[in-house]
Amino acid sequence: MTPSTTIVKHLVITGRVQGVGYRHFMSRTAHDLHVTGWVRNRHDGSVEAVLAGTSEAVHAMIERARHGPQHATVTNIRIADAHGSFERFDTLPTV
Repeated sequence: MTPSTTIVKHLVITGRVQGVGYRHFMSRTAHDLHVTGWVRNRHDGSVEAVLAGTSEAVHAMIERARHGPQHATVTNIRIADAHGSFERFDTLPTV
């Protein structure tokens, strides 16, 4: 895989990740790393995201997601391959 290869990953992040600015953190990080996709809260208390971009950018975003914003406590991130193409990074409604 070359550095310019686009990859897409689906994440489900658990822990103390709602009510701490996690979605805003993800949007800001995606903008900084030129990653597209989306993020949303889930009714079960987790945060779900799809990340698309270069392998380096997506992996860097996953590493940042492991820590989250200042008041978050991430206990687990489930990561799976995904498909899709996105023009920007969106915050979607809670499901």
